[in-house]
Amino acid sequence: MDVRVGDILTMKKNHPCGGNQMSVLRSGMDFRLKCLNCGHEVMVPRAKIEKNIKKITHKETEND
Repeated sequence: MDVRVGDILTMKKNHPCGGNQMSVLRSGMDFRLKCLNCGHEVMVPRAKIEKNIKKITHKETEND
C-alpha cells in the first residue's frame, strides 16, 4: 500500500472524538497519525492501519 507522509487517510472506524480522517506524520513499520478533528497523535503498527483504511487522499506534489 502506497502511504506517504502528508497523505490524508479516511478510516473505516471513527476516532473516539468522532472524526474519521487522519494525517500521516511518519510512515514505516509503524505509522504516526494525527486526527484532523481533535489533533490527537497516535503510533499504530502498519498491519493494523492497512486493514482499516477506507480511502487515501494523496498530498499534491509540486513540480517546479
